[in-house]
Amino acid sequence: MSEGVEATGASKTEDPEQRWLREVYQGDDARQLTVRAAVLGMILGGIMSFSNLVIALKTGWSFGVTITAGILAFVLSKGLHRVGIFKTPFGMLENNAMQSVASAAGYMTGGGTAAAIPALMMVNHASLPGHVMFLWITTIAMLGVFMAIPMKRQMINQEGLKFPSGIAAAETLRGLYPDEAAALDARKTAEVKVGEGVHREATVTVEGSSNTAAAGRWLLNAMAVGALWTWLREAKARWQVWFNIPEMLEFPGLKMHGVALKKWSISFDTSLLLMAAGAIMGWRSAWTMMIGATANYLVLAPYGHSIGAFTEIKYKNIVGWTVWLGSPMLLTSGLLSFAFSWRQVARAFADLGRLFGKKVDSNDPMTRVEVPMAWFLGGVVALTPFVALFGWMFFGIAWWMSLLCVALSFFIAIVASRATGETDITPTGALAKITQIVSGVLAPGSVTTNLMTASMGSGVAIHAADLLTDLKSGYLLGAKPRQQFLAQFFGVMAGSVCVVWAFQQMVPDWTVLGTDRIPAPGAIGWKAVSEVLARGLDQLPASARTLAVIGAIAGVALVLVERALPAKAKKFMPSATGLGLAFTLPFSNALSMFIGALVALGIEKKYSKDQAERWLIPISSGIIAGESLMEIVVRVLVNFHVLTE
Repeated sequence: MSEGVEATGASKTEDPEQRWLREVYQGDDARQLTVRAAVLGMILGGIMSFSNLVIALKTGWSFGVTITAGILAFVLSKGLHRVGIFKTPFGMLENNAMQSVASAAGYMTGGGTAAAIPALMMVNHASLPGHVMFLWITTIAMLGVFMAIPMKRQMINQEGLKFPSGIAAAETLRGLYPDEAAALDARKTAEVKVGEGVHREATVTVEGSSNTAAAGRWLLNAMAVGALWTWLREAKARWQVWFNIPEMLEFPGLKMHGVALKKWSISFDTSLLLMAAGAIMGWRSAWTMMIGATANYLVLAPYGHSIGAFTEIKYKNIVGWTVWLGSPMLLTSGLLSFAFSWRQVARAFADLGRLFGKKVDSNDPMTRVEVPMAWFLGGVVALTPFVALFGWMFFGIAWWMSLLCVALSFFIAIVASRATGETDITPTGALAKITQIVSGVLAPGSVTTNLMTASMGSGVAIHAADLLTDLKSGYLLGAKPRQQFLAQFFGVMAGSVCVVWAFQQMVPDWTVLGTDRIPAPGAIGWKAVSEVLARGLDQLPASARTLAVIGAIAGVALVLVERALPAKAKKFMPSATGLGLAFTLPFSNALSMFIGALVALGIEKKYSKDQAERWLIPISSGIIAGESLMEIVVRVLVNFHVLTE
């Protein structure tokens, strides 16, 4: 049965799709993907893509954008309707379609712009042209959208996988539009119950549209605060009469081994974005990163300098060595966790027979609603030659390697989508490493091939899983899947344009990557793994090889110990991901995120967790969006010499 449907008058053996058509589907004429929904989604999704790019380049993390965009669209559309720009109210299904556009745009950082591409730039000591980035990430994203088509009916309609963020998005829209939700409920003859296990985004959901609208206003106010703070912190010009907030607060007079702490990256970063990220990230990840950063910069880095692992004390040199502890930890912990999910993987591969084993029934009423399988075949056949062409033209990837990776990407997308449906976690990190290993075996010696084929697998996987999450929301609200499918392409195009442009403003050349300003921890990790696979572990200095062995063992140990502990004790275990990232981040970043998480924990202790997160999530999201946007504005003004560095 789909999503816990219990019959109250209909037969329990009735096909869930037939019941959905009769009781939930709102009809072909329902207003969904309108021009205003597409435009609003492209604008908000573009803004969210800026946020995800900036935060991913600074912290290695990214956050869901769907619910944030939905709340913003609700608040903005109310205002536009009030002043007469929108002639009719912006409806629930319109907002749902808008969320599909915005989500696709926001996740355009998943095609390599936050990891594989900056890693490639650091390897080759060269920037990547904008048109190359655009064509590559756009093609990969569209391929991922098409690859979700055969999975939708099996995973959502028949099995009723939860896709918790999709449920959260649907419930948020029901709270925003109570009248439309009540009308939908009145049509049902069966009770549809939302399951448990809701993703952190679900905490934005509140009772009633008035509270949600208030959360939207808090989000907008937080955006303004984040933007103003960033201007005062980073904008420097002769004509500016306001005071400047320092970017870093040092610990004056304090030294370690005779060197100022700032040289070791030990200072306090005044970025509100980092503190907001810590508030959303959660306490466990934040304290883990703080412990890891403390061990890294107070113990490991001084030891590395004393043995000559690096000579000049600065962030880039330190993490160039300590990454060999963090990256293997991320690799082994991710792969082992993935291996322990073998049942999930087995179910994903068992989907293959179900996906293609059924004959098309011309009398099936769902065929006029669902995206046709012919679109999947047509899209994959049309896009695959472009993937091979761009891979060869831009990166020198052999055509057969590209074709193999397209096929492998489909299997990766199935596994990633099932994992997302069951746990709300899309394991793109572990899956990308699998692609890197396959590439390292089949095309040894090529770091470029290794990185870009891995970006193909992760990009396809994240966009397939994203579309299915959006389709879950639409399934619960009675939306037409074809409308949401088409909505994804508007988001992909908007997100590609925004992400590529923003990346070029943030990263005018490769030398800024791996610095205090743009640590790019994800890229550093991808670069390290690709270099080892291409050149061999024996090419590393002896001290780096020792760190790699220790990191690999630690990653395995963390996963095994966590699995052995009772559920209540797991929250006291360090997060392998947080610990691994700590060896690639500046100490100042980890400190700011820790403080943000500590503030969030204090608020949660004073109030209930649900009450606290109703406001923490939109306020933190607003700060991240406001600071990200203003940082890009400042970068543009610096690039045009209006401001100085």
